[in-house]
Amino acid sequence: MITLVVAAVLGGVLVPDAAPAQFYVDPNSTPATWVREHPDDPRRDRINTEIATKPTAKWIGGKNVGSVAAHVGTAAAANRLPVMVAYNIPGRDCGSHSGGGAATPAEYRAWSSQFAAGIGDRPAVVVVEPDAVAQLDCLTAPQKQTRIELLKYFTEQLKAKAPKASVYLDAGHANWIAAPKMASRLNEVGIANVRGFALNVSNYYPTTRSVTYGDTLRAELTKLGHTKTFVVDVSRNGNGSNGQWCNPAGRKIGEPPRTGGGADMLLWVKVPGNSDGKCGIAPTVPAGTFSPDLALRLINGT
Repeated sequence: MITLVVAAVLGGVLVPDAAPAQFYVDPNSTPATWVREHPDDPRRDRINTEIATKPTAKWIGGKNVGSVAAHVGTAAAANRLPVMVAYNIPGRDCGSHSGGGAATPAEYRAWSSQFAAGIGDRPAVVVVEPDAVAQLDCLTAPQKQTRIELLKYFTEQLKAKAPKASVYLDAGHANWIAAPKMASRLNEVGIANVRGFALNVSNYYPTTRSVTYGDTLRAELTKLGHTKTFVVDVSRNGNGSNGQWCNPAGRKIGEPPRTGGGADMLLWVKVPGNSDGKCGIAPTVPAGTFSPDLALRLINGT
């Protein structure tokens, strides 16, 4: 476990520097599982030290939503704070490498309810639907309206059934959607029901750039009557971005997860070593699959 000074979660609100705590390190994460199953691999020790023993987010899709309750319960019993990603929106990733999601709106609503109920009255950090708001433009007008309604429904479920969860709607990255436009979209999808927004999920932009954009977006949300905060994914931003997103070469793991850094928290939302898809330097590795070669290159910055 990694000791951090993490904000205390009181009634769903993070109180910076209020109490010492720890993020939960999932012993069944993809890198931890690989390390356990490959005791003699020469890459094992570095991957274990640099990635597998760090707190990363657990991604929850359609097939593993039943694991939420046990995951949060295990973390709570150990007095640790779990980080999860909700990733099941219909039409996910505009049908690209991480395409999929719930088959129907009704299925998504049921999944949302189950996800929120699984957390219950326990602390957790939840990043809601990476890219779902930023990618609204790939949808038809009716599809766009349905997505807005589904995201808002999910935020309502989390507010009602998971009152101690600190929830962040994904807001893309610093080089994607202009802050005024993103603020308007977040207003539509239920930002009023959650603590804030998440930036740079699965991307590579430097923390300083994400924080600058985050502060601008916060100001735009304030104009709409919302006082919000944000988190930043720093899992792979050690070398910044080269403009590519799908397993690009030369990227590096970022600083370990912590509170502060200009945001509520700097997190490892993307699990380093999990592929972005069959692309870049991992053309045969499906999205979400752990690759020790990818992991080692992220450790080395190559």
